Amino acid sequence: MGKITGCKAIVQCLQEEGVSTIFGYPGGAVIDLYDELMDADITNVLVRHEQGAVHAADAYARVTGKVGVALLTSGPGATNGVTGIATAYSDSIPLVVLTGQVPRALIGNDAFQEVDIVGITRPCTKHNYLVKNKEELVPVLREAFHIARTGRPGPVLVDLPKDVVKDLINFPEKTPIRMQNYQPNYIPHAGQIAKACKLISKAQKPVLYVGGGVILSDASKELTELAKKLSIPVTMTLMGLGAFPGQDELSMGMLGMHGSYTANMAVAECDLLIAVGARFDDRVTGKLDDFATKAKIIHIDIDPTSISKNVKVDVPIVADCKHALSAMNEWFDDEEHSDIEEEAARHLPWFEIIRGWTAAHPLSYKMDDKEIKPQYVIEKINELTKGEAIITTEVGQNQMWAAQFYKFNKPRNFVTSGGLGTMGFGLPAAIGAQMAFPDKTVIDIAGDGSIQMNIQELATARQYNCPVKIAILNNNYLGMVRQWQELFYKKRYASTDMTVQPDFVELAKAFGAVGLRATKPSEVEDVIKEALSIKNVVIMDFTISREEGVYPMVPAGSSNTQMLLV
Repeated sequence: MGKITGCKAIVQCLQEEGVSTIFGYPGGAVIDLYDELMDADITNVLVRHEQGAVHAADAYARVTGKVGVALLTSGPGATNGVTGIATAYSDSIPLVVLTGQVPRALIGNDAFQEVDIVGITRPCTKHNYLVKNKEELVPVLREAFHIARTGRPGPVLVDLPKDVVKDLINFPEKTPIRMQNYQPNYIPHAGQIAKACKLISKAQKPVLYVGGGVILSDASKELTELAKKLSIPVTMTLMGLGAFPGQDELSMGMLGMHGSYTANMAVAECDLLIAVGARFDDRVTGKLDDFATKAKIIHIDIDPTSISKNVKVDVPIVADCKHALSAMNEWFDDEEHSDIEEEAARHLPWFEIIRGWTAAHPLSYKMDDKEIKPQYVIEKINELTKGEAIITTEVGQNQMWAAQFYKFNKPRNFVTSGGLGTMGFGLPAAIGAQMAFPDKTVIDIAGDGSIQMNIQELATARQYNCPVKIAILNNNYLGMVRQWQELFYKKRYASTDMTVQPDFVELAKAFGAVGLRATKPSEVEDVIKEALSIKNVVIMDFTISREEGVYPMVPAGSSNTQMLLV
């Protein structure tokens, strides 16, 4: 092959990596690359804001397990994408973000639409590059995909000076990537696995505490096998929902600030906590001094820096979750080590205690025949989709109600911004998920405040025939902040009242979508059924109880046993 332009080389790299869909917004610094993409077998989704491009690529990665790709121009195009990059970084999502840059000769001269995007994104990328030499272009891109998908996944940014992508280069042959200072460990230490399994064998009250790492490593099957084999109850973080079937009798649902009473009490009372692909973040642990104080702790994570960072553990296992859980299952399958029936039977009294907590304090709400309760809307969506939909969320009360009342039985069906808590995530995320799976039902559960952050992406959904459904839980408030103001600020609702709103039904029509509204409980089911039957973008505007809260709730700084209940 003779020399080709850098643009052509980039496209070849994308195809080499199996990329079929990218999300972006053109501009002067990337115009040549967009021109080259016109002739490639790659779908380029034109979003209406760069933040939407990164969120859509992020969701594409979450639902497929592949690396998502976004393409942004220089300057404000790149900076508009920073929130999306930080969102992916917080949740360990594999992305490659390509940004345009001014020609090398102008870098540092305050040129038009120049910004140091490498410096800006250094704290919120797994790694980033400024390509300074045209011969480095292809090796850098290959490294970027390798880094994004391996070890603890994350976003990698590649900044592309305009002259580099226009120059002619030789396209190098692909060789195995070897990076001396980057060698993630996938295989667990046999001795640590044995230590962990012996602790499990002795435990009377074990709990599996499961995070997003189980989903990222495709380890749900191995996790489910271990839990069911030994009758160990399971609780999941927000990011871990779907890693274990939500309707299984061993599932205690989510733990933490808005977790179930059962999950929080079980963690407080357990004698062994088995943390798998979770990072003990503050929304999960509550007051650290009171977290799992009666338990020995096993922690499995591929990132060694996550282990004992927040909570000291007794048995650290640095490994890929899938490999570690497989090794544990093999250990318990070996008759020399254990009797499976005896192991499971030992946990039955513990299971009965857990059942008692659930019976006494189930996730619940007070039904009203006049006002729509948001929890009822989520339950109806779960019922009418048979739990099979891909659910994306915005951030706030809508997100927590979705996590509590939709029963996720499969991994990669729940797409939400966990670590960063990014309002405006849900709609572009729904588009990314729908582009990945055109035949699946994709629903964005939204609040009336959060949906307006990136509502312009309705045009993107319409242009690319993404029949996403948006369920707006409309209380004319910034609901989660209002709830805190109600509980801790004497109902002084400072800057949370949003009574001046667009008419979401008419707004949907303006974009060529369909708008439906329910104002009383008797209308909820019919609206959802109608929305699901329409092959178009649909906004469902549910007028819900204005001051409904998310419960249980652990006040900030309190222990997880100090829950405010309904």
